[in-house]
Parts: sequence; structure tokens; C-alpha cells
Amino acid sequence: MNAYAENLSSLMHLISIRALRTDAALHPDVKKPVDDWYATVKKAEWQNLEDVRRIYRDAEAVGNFTVFNIKGNSYRLIVGIDYKNQTVYYKYLLTHAEYDKGKWKNDPYF
Repeated sequence: MNAYAENLSSLMHLISIRALRTDAALHPDVKKPVDDWYATVKKAEWQNLEDVRRIYRDAEAVGNFTVFNIKGNSYRLIVGIDYKNQTVYYKYLLTHAEYDKGKWKNDPYF
């Protein structure tokens, strides 16, 4: 494998970017913050939650998910992160009110 390919394989990969963009389109005010988050994830090489918190200090582990505050405190972006395989699995983009209802915790992966 050449150096370029090795470097590519070590960066985070987001699964379901299409679903994230579809969900973000429902809330036009969150498009830019989501795009910015995605740009950061693509360049990340996170090994654990502490690495994530170096960039997103409010990120937190909730069950098996990692929750990001997006656009201040208006939205919650919920993902699963496989640090070993450098893969982020998009799960939910919720308003703060939707997040607080907790229905997302019914996800079998939670």
C-alpha cells in the first residue's frame, strides 16, 4: 500500500452521510454546523473519547453512542464510533427537545 493509501485508511470514515444530510435538510439552520462537523470528522484520527473531546469538549458518551452538541446547544448529533476501525456511524440528528424525550435510547445499539 502506498503512503497516500495508508494515510487515507487511518482517517475516520462516516457511514450514512447521505442520511445525515437528509436529516440536516429538515433543519436548514443546522446545515453549516453539520458540514463543519463532517469536515472535522473526515480528518480525525480519534482513538478514544478523550481524543474527540480535544476538538469537541462537550462530546459525551451516552450508552454506546457519542453525542455532540451542534449549533450551540440547539441540536444533538448522535453517532456510534468504532475507534479501532476509524469508522463513525451516524444515528440521529435531533433537536434538544427531541433528544430530551429519550426515544433514541430505544435504539438496539444503545
